[in-house]
Order: sequence, then structure tokens, then C-alpha cells
Amino acid sequence: MYIVVVGGGKVGRYLTEELLEQGHEALVIERNEDRYDRIVEELGNVAVWGDGCEVSILADAGAGRADVLVAVTGDDEDNLVACQVAKARFQVPRIIARVNNPKNERLFRLLGVDVTVSATNMLMSMIEHEMPRKALLHLLAIQHMGVEIVEAVLEDRSRGAGKSIGELGLPKDSSIAAVIRGGAFLIPSGQLVLESGDEVIALCKAEQEQNLRIAILGPS
Repeated sequence: MYIVVVGGGKVGRYLTEELLEQGHEALVIERNEDRYDRIVEELGNVAVWGDGCEVSILADAGAGRADVLVAVTGDDEDNLVACQVAKARFQVPRIIARVNNPKNERLFRLLGVDVTVSATNMLMSMIEHEMPRKALLHLLAIQHMGVEIVEAVLEDRSRGAGKSIGELGLPKDSSIAAVIRGGAFLIPSGQLVLESGDEVIALCKAEQEQNLRIAILGPS
């Protein structure tokens, strides 16, 4: 697999190094001359000096035959432009972008970026995972449908503990997809009674998340 990495800072350099170690063909584009020189010194002739937003530089990097392009600069605008040029001009099959400001993540997806990676959102998910009883843990967002897949862990004081799913009064545009109990995967029905310790996987529209949390866990 051939991967073009736009941005040779710490993230880009370490990513390129890891890809090479795993046997992939990888090349990094970096416009800062000092960084470019450092990459060549440490990793060999696997770098192109220039602006990864420019068509000519992407062409020099072989974007036309790339399987994946990953834009990981520290500038969201540069990452977005590089991704759009790669997709529109070179028809790169898979485009991945680092998103430094999580508020831009939805915009990236709307503009055709296949995968976005936000370190801020990842850290927030980890923090939420350490506090599962206080909030819903976000597992996945289906951006084009406005649907969130979330998880809640019940304890004795949770509103839903001891109640059947049918008694929860789930809000509109939400449903429980699965219940995990003691390592067993349970297909939910209206008659299934929830217990303390259950992991509840649910789907909901973003605007109903607060109401879903209250229905399952109770008010804060």
C-alpha cells in the first residue's frame, strides 16, 4: 500500500516511520526545510520538500498512484485543502485528515474527507469512559444521518435499573440496540428488565441525547 503523508512535524514523521516499519510504501511532504532535512537524515529518501496543498507537489509525491493520503499538519485549513486536491485532482481512494479544532470536524466530513481524527475528541472520549455513570459515552457518530451511537453503564441508583426497556419512556428518534450483561450480548426487547452493571448500547439523534440520558440514567 502506498501512503502519502502531508505534514512532517512530529505526528507526520512518527506516522511515516511506523508505516515504513510495517512494510508499507510511504512518503511525507514537508514545506519547512529544516524539518525536511531532519526526515531525510532519519528516515532516508522518503520525503518531498514543498507545500502539500499544491498540485505540482502532490504530483511529484506520486499522489496519482496513492492508496491513501493522510494530512496531519498543525493547520486545519492546509489539511482540508490537501485532502480536497488529492481527492478531486488525483482521485486518491482514501483521504484521512487530522482535525486540530474539533469544531471543524463536521465541516471536513461534509466536504468529503473520508476519516477525521481529532485528538481533542479522542481525549474527551477517554475522559467520558472514566465517568460512564455521569454521561453517555460516545462510541460513533454517523455524520450524514445526524445519529449518535452511545453507551451507558447502569448502577443501582440509575433510573433504568430494575425497569423493563418498555417502561423507560425513551425519547423520539432513539432506541436501544443491545444490552451487554456479564459478558453476554442480549438482544433487547420491550420486556427485558435492565439490571445494575448492564452496558446499554443505544442510538439517538444528537438533539435527543440529553433526554435519552435522563431516561436511562436519570437526571444529573
